[in-house]
Amino acid sequence: MLFPRRGGKEAQRLLLSLLLLAAWKAGSGQVHYSVPEEAKHGTFVGRIAQDLGLQLEELVPRLFRVASKGSGDLLEVNVQNGILFVNSRIDREELCGRSLECSIHLEVIVERPLQVFHVEVEVKDINDNPPVFREREQRLFISENRLLDSRFPVEGAADADIGTNALLTYILSPSDYFSLDVQSDELSKSLSLELRKSLDREKTPELHLFLTATDGGKPEMKGTVKLLITVLDVNDNAPLFAQTVYKVHLLETTANGTLVTTLNASDADEGVNGEIVFFFGSDVPLNIKKYFKIDSSSGKIWLIGQLDYEEIKSYEIRVRAVDKGSPPLSSHCKVLVKVLDVNDNAPELAVMSLSLTVREDSPLSTVIASISVSDHDSGVNGQVTCTLSPHVPFKLVSTFKNYYSLVLDSALDRESVANYELVVTARDGGSPSLSATASVSVEVADVNDNAPAFAQPEYTVFVKENNPPGCHIFTVSARDADAQENALVSYSLVERRVGERALSSYVSVHAESGKVYALQPLDHEELELLQFQGERSPRQPNPDWRYSASLRAGMHSSVHLEEAGILRAGPGGPDQQWPTVSSATPEPEAGEVSPPVGAGVNSNSWTFKYGPGNPKQSGPGELPDKFIIPGSPAIISIRQEPTNSQIDKSDFITFGKKEETKKKKKKKKGNKTQDKKEKGNSTTDNSDQ
Repeated sequence: MLFPRRGGKEAQRLLLSLLLLAAWKAGSGQVHYSVPEEAKHGTFVGRIAQDLGLQLEELVPRLFRVASKGSGDLLEVNVQNGILFVNSRIDREELCGRSLECSIHLEVIVERPLQVFHVEVEVKDINDNPPVFREREQRLFISENRLLDSRFPVEGAADADIGTNALLTYILSPSDYFSLDVQSDELSKSLSLELRKSLDREKTPELHLFLTATDGGKPEMKGTVKLLITVLDVNDNAPLFAQTVYKVHLLETTANGTLVTTLNASDADEGVNGEIVFFFGSDVPLNIKKYFKIDSSSGKIWLIGQLDYEEIKSYEIRVRAVDKGSPPLSSHCKVLVKVLDVNDNAPELAVMSLSLTVREDSPLSTVIASISVSDHDSGVNGQVTCTLSPHVPFKLVSTFKNYYSLVLDSALDRESVANYELVVTARDGGSPSLSATASVSVEVADVNDNAPAFAQPEYTVFVKENNPPGCHIFTVSARDADAQENALVSYSLVERRVGERALSSYVSVHAESGKVYALQPLDHEELELLQFQGERSPRQPNPDWRYSASLRAGMHSSVHLEEAGILRAGPGGPDQQWPTVSSATPEPEAGEVSPPVGAGVNSNSWTFKYGPGNPKQSGPGELPDKFIIPGSPAIISIRQEPTNSQIDKSDFITFGKKEETKKKKKKKKGNKTQDKKEKGNSTTDNSDQ
């Protein structure tokens, strides 16, 4: 019998014990051997021939053989030396399982004579099997809301060995959440994990632990299993948004269908407990739903309406995220949408009046119109500036925010430009800028700032002598650059003496038409040249200007008109811009009367009512006492009618040189006779010349 490496005296004592045991067995008719499992091939078991009392030389002749029931050829006998040895690997666990006793039963047979011997070989267990767990890992599913001290069974290991070699101890890898609880009974041990700390799936969804089993063999052997613990979710977490406030800027021209933002929310739970749907908050006003919509599954918010910064500048949208747990949990966030202004509104102009009138003598900075501008945009898009075109004698002056005054910037002259068409442009500061225009018509109102002017300063007319009284000899024409009543011209003669007679006894001029008439027949031998002055002036109601021209008439029928100044004061008196009597209009209601056509030379006085109608003229008390007509001895004096007079009580001017009453009557009678004669000779009238 062979034993694994054992040294010296210990081996000898063991061999002796076995021999004695074999001898004892032989005496009782049965031989008993033992061999450790997993012994190598050839390992000595025992001297079976010797122990059975058989001679070595008779083993072959007597047909020595060994038979084993169910053990095959695990053991063999060398017939040359009678030794029983291990022929093939012996696995106790395979041979006997977990039985505490494991033996190989042999029958030794010899013939001549036939003899049968029984031999028992005990297979000794060695620690050749480690503890083994059935699976490489064990999965445990534990709800996160389980209470502390809860126990969760785990499966232990098995060891194919027996006895001490199969005596197992267990160790759990360190864990804050679990400890190992081992309960032993007569047959086995029960293992479980005991919960020591509350689970939170959202913090620790899984736990990986290791359970190690160690047997009692020498040397000991170990087996390990992985414990994979999955913490089951409970709907104990509400969805959480990545941001509590989302800020978005949108141009007011953003197109419908534009993605506004995508909300990001998560739920720490799993499964349906972590599935999230999105809704607008119940307190969201209708105007938000008019412009925005939300995708319930993705959290995307889309623009579905046309924004208008001028209408609504910002939106606050409350959004709710709800999970599908039972009961469902929810949370909220805000989406702040700020609408950015785009220069989509042109400025607006308002002019108080589109048709304006200003006097041509208005002083500079005269306010003509007030203009207001506005723009619904904001910032630079709403900042408006005004300009004026084309180049005109006006300018815009800013008086207040968005208010301008159209004022006179340079002198006006209606006679040069009577009407201005202005364009006011309001332009905002956007990019590109928008503008609005308004047309303004400014009419320059006339003032009487222009004197009438004859077409030429001097006229020469030839008249045949012995002309009929009252015949038309010439027509003078004067024009005034002013407008309307300021341009109406009246004509009169500047009275003077021609020899001993008044000029007005020879000629007269029609105040409106400017026609000059000869009042009596002219005699070339008596008067070769007649020179007189004509005066033109604006007609009522503005007798501000008085000019005169000279007219000369001679026997050769020449009449000469030339420019002359207006009356000047007599000696010792100042120059006076006062109307001459002969410039008075023929209308009686105007208070001024000139000798009518054909009146003859008997009229020797005129009255001139200057009245209060022209405030530019001085009152009579401010005039000199006497006036003279240049080149004539005629004297003009000022008088006032008595208070009991039938005519209007106002100041008058009279002039003329009185002649004897008889001479007047004679002249008057001669004139009437001459008139009758001339009427009969109307075909010789020069009135149409």
